[in-house]
Order: sequence, then C-alpha cells, then structure tokens
Amino acid sequence: MMTSLQFSPTEYLQFSRQQWATLRHSVPMTLTEEEIVKLKGINEDLSLEEVAEIYLPLARLLNFYFSANLRRRTVLEQFLGTNSRRIPYIIGIAGSVAVGKSTTARVLQALLSRWPEHRTVELVTTDGFLHPNQVLKQRDLMKKKGFPESYDIRSLVNFLSQVKSGIPRVNAPVYSHLIYDIVPDERKIIYQPDILILEGLNVLQNSSDYNRNPYHVFVSDFVDFSIYVDAPEALLQNWYINRFLKLRQGAFSEPNSYFHHYSQLSKEKSVSIASQLWTAINGRNLKQNILPTRDRASLILEKSTNHAVEIIRLRK
Repeated sequence: MMTSLQFSPTEYLQFSRQQWATLRHSVPMTLTEEEIVKLKGINEDLSLEEVAEIYLPLARLLNFYFSANLRRRTVLEQFLGTNSRRIPYIIGIAGSVAVGKSTTARVLQALLSRWPEHRTVELVTTDGFLHPNQVLKQRDLMKKKGFPESYDIRSLVNFLSQVKSGIPRVNAPVYSHLIYDIVPDERKIIYQPDILILEGLNVLQNSSDYNRNPYHVFVSDFVDFSIYVDAPEALLQNWYINRFLKLRQGAFSEPNSYFHHYSQLSKEKSVSIASQLWTAINGRNLKQNILPTRDRASLILEKSTNHAVEIIRLRK
C-alpha cells in the first residue's frame, strides 16, 4: 500500500491520492459544500471530493497525534505528581506564496474543531509578525517582504514561547492584506486552545535561517506537527498571476487598498507586472528561503493542476 522514499535528509512514506483516501476509514464528512466554498482561497478549486480524500484522512492522523501527545503529558504528570497548565498542540503549515496554505489551514481548523471531543482550534498567521511597513521602508526591505529579515523575530518567538508555556491569554498582531500592513492597535487574543494552527512562509525556518536571530530557538522548535504544501514552481507562478488578476478586479479596486493603482491596468500589463513580482520577489524567496525547509516537514502535500493534491509524503 505504501512505499518508502529517500527524501533527504529523512525518510518518508509516499502515498498516492487513492492510497491516502483509503486512510479516511469511517471519519464522517462534517462540512457542507457551502462551507467549503467559504473556506477556499480566491484562486483555488476546493471540492467536497478533495476534502474527503485528502483532508479527512489528514484530520484523522492529526487527531491520533494529538491524542498521543495528551497521553504522554498525562503520564508525565502522574510521574511527577503535578497538574500542569493545558499546553496547546501546535500544527505548522508552510509553503510558497499562492500554494494554498491558508485554505489548508482553514479546512483543518474546521475539521479538527468538529471532532466529537469539541476541541478548540485557533488559527494564527505569521504575517502578523512582519515588521510594519514603516520599519521595512527604513531598512529598505519593502521589496523583500516575506524574506526572513522582514519578520519581527523577537515578537514571534515570544508569542510561541508564551503559548507553549500554557499562559491563558496570549495576543498576536494582525496583518491586513488590503492595506498590506500591520493593523495598528489591533490584536488577536488566543485563549489557551487545544490546538493552534500556525500558517506562514517561515513556519519551518529555524534560527540558522536568520543571520541576526538573537535566540537559540525558532518557530520550528515550537511546532509539534508540520505540513509543507508543495507544487512545481511553474504552477505556483501561474497561480500567483491568476490570483493577481482576480484581485485586480476585486480587492484592488477598493479605494483603501494598498494596490489600488493596479486596478486600472489592462490585463496584459497586469500579467507583466505579476510576472515581474514573482521573479523578483516571490520566486526568489521560494528558492532561497522556503523550499529549502521542505525536508523538515512532518508531512508534505504535493499539488498538481487545479490545486489538487496528488502525492502525500509522511515522515516516518
């Protein structure tokens, strides 16, 4: 049913879409087609079939990992004679711009929160830990947004440290894709959930990826289970351009949008600009900083056309 694949530096079990789908077993579908439409990204095809064949088996696997983590913690508490704070289980989701990380995160949040145990599942994106535009401009980093040096590492590490310390109330900054910046005076409050899904470009990056990281730990050290959403670069670039075109007709047309000036461009000019942005920024960041972290993931979802996952790799 499964084959072992050498996928340096660790070994993975490889599953075809059909093989993976059988691992759903009897897990019921808890999402309606209407809910799935609301969960998908602006440029993605997310079907009921995709949720059933890919995400339900994954939710089942994550439930096993979460339950095993609870059992280990209970054993330790019994041994020590303590009753510690509830520590959230952190699931990290990484991958390129336009690959569909956000959709994967939202679908998993919806599925995991509907298990019979009624677990609380929160979702936080690392976009909120980007430096504000004012800081990026001062450091000449606006064209490197999403690169390691564009993040406020101190705040990100501090946030994850508080979450893993079991602090009842932790807050995170909020990022707006509309204004392309951190939202002033707005915070997302996290109240000690059972599961925290952390989604972002840099989820699998560690301290060695940051030249001036003052810490000996980083995001990947706090993550219990990590997922890398993968696709060939040619597809990623095409998805990025198509998303740019849809945003041009949608969000970019809003007067307060940071990219409002793009809304009046012709389709041909928009395609040209999106291609340039991909080559200069997103494609470069993918090759230099994101793709090299793929081998650190617990599980890799490989997509083909229409955002359909065709191959799943699970680390042994």
